[in-house]
Amino acid sequence: MPQHKSAIKRLRQSKKRQQHNKGRKTKMRKLLNNVYESENKAEAEENLKKAVSYIDRITTKGILHKNTAARQKSKLTQYVNNL
Repeated sequence: MPQHKSAIKRLRQSKKRQQHNKGRKTKMRKLLNNVYESENKAEAEENLKKAVSYIDRITTKGILHKNTAARQKSKLTQYVNNL
């Protein structure tokens, strides 16, 4: 356990941020699964638009690395194009 007051606060803050970011990543995975489970191409394209928008949003906030985001978006787009 940290001894200094500032270290205690940083630990408290990091745990709080970790929970916050975990929820965001869970939502991202749900959006990805919605694309993969789409019945037809029109529905998949609509879900793709939502997923890409969300991935971009969490990437700008630093929750997801930009290369990881690019890879996910590329994979999703390729999947939808092959439907």
